[in-house]
Amino acid sequence: MNDRWSELRTLTQARIALGHAGHALPTAALLDFQLAHASARDAVHKPWDVEAFAEGVRALGLRPLLLATPVADRAEYLKRPDLGQMLDRESERKLRCPPPEAMDIALVVTNGLSSTALDRHGLPLVQAIASACCENDLRLGPVCLVANGRVAVSDPVGAGLHAQVAVIVIGERPGLSADDSLGLYFTYAPRPGRSNAERNCIFNVRPPAGLGYHEAASKLVYLTRESFRLGLSGVALKDETQFRAITAGR
Repeated sequence: MNDRWSELRTLTQARIALGHAGHALPTAALLDFQLAHASARDAVHKPWDVEAFAEGVRALGLRPLLLATPVADRAEYLKRPDLGQMLDRESERKLRCPPPEAMDIALVVTNGLSSTALDRHGLPLVQAIASACCENDLRLGPVCLVANGRVAVSDPVGAGLHAQVAVIVIGERPGLSADDSLGLYFTYAPRPGRSNAERNCIFNVRPPAGLGYHEAASKLVYLTRESFRLGLSGVALKDETQFRAITAGR
């Protein structure tokens, strides 16, 4: 094994410098790859226990609101992405009655393509977001839990709650280096029909290997403030938190 490759191996989760046994991978590297592949498949197909998550939300002192898409099961979710972008009729009724109180942020949580990510990081991230909103005088609505949702399902939820912005916490597509990554997608003035170019994303929330909960919540507060000031979100709204931190340290 080349020592330089071994040093690089310590800096990344990418599968480099694995060595070889004859013309094949060493047994340990092969087994590790097979485990990662199986974990990624489990993350996609595992159902989300939304009732247990709702109990966790209540334990944080927050109010959960259970909503649903027309998706029947995980198999249909994977085959029909369009169904994961809409609410069923009962959920639309829940948003209308009683009329929602005024709020700045409609927070939506869904398992997306990784229920594992929500099980590991969902509640701590929700807690960090709620704390950051409270500290910055941002009014947060109920925590809307939507099993088998896609990013765009935050549009009808945000519009139904008359929120200024919609934020969705979603399990990201798992890979062979990470099966538990969460993403946050942010949309100003949400309404059905918004395009992905009108959203901002904070991705790879999965401490300690990825972004931390409080760092993600701080970025969300920054984007919310800037979207209020500029009246937009998406490609025209830039996250300059790192640039400001660098210039402040000069």
